[in-house]
Amino acid sequence: MSDLEPRDVRASDADRERTHSLLSAAMSQGALTPEEYSERAGQAVNAKTRGELDLLVNDLPLDQLRSAAVDLPHNPTRISASGARPVTTATAIFGGREIGGRAVVGTSLAATAFMGGVELDLRNVEFTAPVLEIHCRAVMGGIEITVPHDVTVEIHGIGIMGGFGGRGAGPGNDGAPRVVIGGFAFMGGVGVRRREG
Repeated sequence: MSDLEPRDVRASDADRERTHSLLSAAMSQGALTPEEYSERAGQAVNAKTRGELDLLVNDLPLDQLRSAAVDLPHNPTRISASGARPVTTATAIFGGREIGGRAVVGTSLAATAFMGGVELDLRNVEFTAPVLEIHCRAVMGGIEITVPHDVTVEIHGIGIMGGFGGRGAGPGNDGAPRVVIGGFAFMGGVGVRRREG
């Protein structure tokens, strides 16, 4: 038998997703500003325990938000299940790599640019999961990510003698996919921008 308090139990991905649903509902109802939502959503991604997740929502009207989170509409045209194999890596070493068009993406995508460039254009890709996590590593190279205007974007990367742009971060439409971008740029750059399809 474990002697851990419930708040000390390690958080699962499902726990983080439930917390994010509440935060999204809070922003849509005006209980959180977009800036507060973005800050708390980033903390939810990095939370290690259920107690850390609870602290992010304890001051919110949870009874109202739980029903709102359940009732959030889903957009079937943006999140589909075609059965095609998702792209999981994009690597450029002394060269270039592009992903876009009708490519299929799943829950995660690792982008690596070493003295090269990676371009990810997500405007027309097929999302097969509600959340896409992009793990970036740019070493003396660059990664450019173009996202649709209607998706929610979270950016948690760092730049070390380089840049990790966050101008594309912000909330999207209810039910649209969520794109979480993290990683690092060392003497390189990661840029994120929103554009219409």
